[in-house]
Amino acid sequence: MSHLRKNYIQKLPQSTFDVLIIGGGINGAVSAAALAAKGVKVALIDKGDFAGFTSSNSSNLAWGGIKYLESHEYGLVNKLCKSRNHLMRSYPSTVKEIRFFTSIQKGFRFPPLFIYMGTLVYWLMGRFFTRFPQYLSAKKIKAQEAVVNTSNVNGGFEYSDSFLLDNDARFVFNFIRSSMSYGCIAANYVRSEGSTREGDVWVTQAKDEMSDQQFEIRSKVIINAAGPFVDPINVVNEQTTQHHHLFSKGIHLIVDKITDSNKVLTFFADDGRLFFVIPMGPKTCIGTTDTQVEDPNTEVTEDDRQFVLDNVNKLLVLDKPLTQDDIIAERCGVRPLAIKGTGGKADWVQLSRKHAIDSNSEKKYLSIFGGKLTDCINVGDEVAGLIKGFGIELPYADYKWYGEPDDTVKNDFMHRAQLMNFDDLTPPTSTEPLTKRFWRRYGRNAINMLESIRENPEKAELLIENSEYLRVEIEHAAEREMVTKLEDFLRRRSKISLVVRREDILAAPGLKEACVILFGEDEAQAKLEEYIESTKQSSPKT
Repeated sequence: MSHLRKNYIQKLPQSTFDVLIIGGGINGAVSAAALAAKGVKVALIDKGDFAGFTSSNSSNLAWGGIKYLESHEYGLVNKLCKSRNHLMRSYPSTVKEIRFFTSIQKGFRFPPLFIYMGTLVYWLMGRFFTRFPQYLSAKKIKAQEAVVNTSNVNGGFEYSDSFLLDNDARFVFNFIRSSMSYGCIAANYVRSEGSTREGDVWVTQAKDEMSDQQFEIRSKVIINAAGPFVDPINVVNEQTTQHHHLFSKGIHLIVDKITDSNKVLTFFADDGRLFFVIPMGPKTCIGTTDTQVEDPNTEVTEDDRQFVLDNVNKLLVLDKPLTQDDIIAERCGVRPLAIKGTGGKADWVQLSRKHAIDSNSEKKYLSIFGGKLTDCINVGDEVAGLIKGFGIELPYADYKWYGEPDDTVKNDFMHRAQLMNFDDLTPPTSTEPLTKRFWRRYGRNAINMLESIRENPEKAELLIENSEYLRVEIEHAAEREMVTKLEDFLRRRSKISLVVRREDILAAPGLKEACVILFGEDEAQAKLEEYIESTKQSSPKT
């Protein structure tokens, strides 16, 4: 077991916290980061790994919601554009502007020029923060992106939004890590089994899923940030809310790189839904679906795979059609869509991803519904304000809890890296210099990692071929990132299992050594076997 996790689980029942957060997805992560930085005594638990559900299955896009213009949600688009800009300013190494290259098929419900006018409105609502949109004829589309099949294209356009250079789960985990640095006691694989109010304190029955140990966590406030599982937790905790969730399933397939243009190719699929071809480092992510489901526990079906493959083969001109044999990895998750009252239909035009927070001031209980990566800073700030309204003191209420370290820290890291020619160590599989990648992923912690490599050059070794992750990164994850299962590291702290085939990961000579670093000699083999067994059923070819 991670020493960090073991110590934190021992601390969870030992005192009364100001706030207990249930759920370590994006909503729970920013709530913890904001509150802990402002001096609130915070605990956070998740029944699985941090960012282990919806927050690790997004399109990796942080966008202003251009599609909501069609449903005339101008206030929401304005807010999301403002949030996107703020996110890009706050995380300039992580959240980057990217061009969306959109093709409109003949017979689509709106002509290309009309939609292009919408991109101008979108750019205006985005306060001219990104590059100017461009209208494209079918001929220009073909000239600029030869991979696009323009035989049935009426025209198109190019506009800007933003995306995450690393994976979404890593972005979310960095908020968790930040909260722990400010004193939050966080633990993954700890399940909430119900909470009751005893006087002025909530008593939550908790269970360590790894050891079956049961214990109580006491807190003045509960924040239910369990994503798709907010409603069932509220039922158990006897909380009535204005909102509830509907679920829309989205899947993506990861394949070898389709184009070198580093643009998001955007289409409307056969049924009118948005369809993306998204850069993912050395690979390409294609999707997504948008299917209403009743149960948040979903999986990729044969129909899902075929839908994505059929559309990409129809919309692009490839050397050979993509088949299931080309699938390296899959992503599958549900979008929790917040809706008032009961009933509803998860239609992408009718229901947006805006968040809602239902507050029970008498019982000191918050429930967070919906939400998206783009709006995460606003969620953290809003939660902090509501907690203050509950009478919980925020000793450092004005402290800025988000954003990359300032330029002084960054310049110090870059200078140290230059002195030791750090970029010369960049793995041959990577097109990005190590300095940029380390700063983006680890911030000020990257300085200590540099010193480790300076003291012992072997720590710059690549243990897992084609993974881009050095030994020092695995050691850092073992010490500070609460890696409890091998999948936590391969899928969420890193993106190895998204860009390297399962069979290649398992065949990597250094995998066993990585397990020893992460879990110690005694547990390494068992953790490896656990991973092999757990991924058998999820492999695209099984």
